[in-house]
Amino acid sequence: MPTGKMHDNEVDIDAILVRRLLAAQFPQWADLPLAPVRSAGTDNALYRLGDDKVVRLPRIPGATRQVDKEQRWLPKLAPLLPLAIPAPLAKGTPGEGYPWPWSIYRWLEGENATLDRIADPAQAATDLAMFIAALQRIDPTGGPIPGPPNSSRGVPLAQLDAGARVALAELHDMIDTDAAAAAWEAALRTPAWDGPPVWLHGDLQSGNLLAQGGRLCAVIDFGCLGVGDPACDLQPAWNLFSGEARHADEARHADEARRTFRAALAVDEATWARGRGWALWFGLVALPYYKITNPVLAGIARRAIEAVLADHQRGA
Repeated sequence: MPTGKMHDNEVDIDAILVRRLLAAQFPQWADLPLAPVRSAGTDNALYRLGDDKVVRLPRIPGATRQVDKEQRWLPKLAPLLPLAIPAPLAKGTPGEGYPWPWSIYRWLEGENATLDRIADPAQAATDLAMFIAALQRIDPTGGPIPGPPNSSRGVPLAQLDAGARVALAELHDMIDTDAAAAAWEAALRTPAWDGPPVWLHGDLQSGNLLAQGGRLCAVIDFGCLGVGDPACDLQPAWNLFSGEARHADEARHADEARRTFRAALAVDEATWARGRGWALWFGLVALPYYKITNPVLAGIARRAIEAVLADHQRGA
């Protein structure tokens, strides 16, 4: 889990501050038990409030726009999706020295859906694919367009090239940057999405998926929510169903899950290739940034890079 601050512009947040905010704005909940939630998330600090609520406060200025977006859209999307998503209960305002809006959500039970917590990876792949398909079927009219407010999730890959090149230079002693550059350039040559924009979560990886009883049960953290290229939400094929396993059977099950995931979404070759490019881009930019401050996320990034490079070497 993260150790210390992850960003230079991160504000100080602790339980004392959260208590003061609750007392000033939501006194009916101010006396409930409060405890920090250990999370690999990077944009928000989480505090469990009582048994059935969680307080979510942006850590950095760039995350503040997520509050209104989630308050507006999550209640509209939730009834149309087959897995649980966060339900906003209240919106807080700046105060007590804290400069931004913040939220209280209903608590969702579950653990991060890493492969070792999933009883049947192929079933999880089907469940996640059905979630993505359902999200994409929702009318995107008025949805947030991709750009800085959602970390550019859903834009054409070409718009991410400069950041990828900077990251490659920073990773020269950590990965095979020649192979990574070749894989990235192959992704850039893939035809761009020319269909209508669709809803996308934008950050589907184990830290934003919950499992209970060995089965996928919820999708959380919609900070990157937007409408754009559907390939962005194919990243679990490389960051979750990546073959990362303790022994051969687990690797085989993970590979089967990836094939199941692709078949359930019935994506074309170009979209699949762009999805691979998205997984590589995320890995490249996240690994050098979080290698010290967030080893969990850095590990996810490294596995995504390794899975993409393995695909590229196989010509997959």
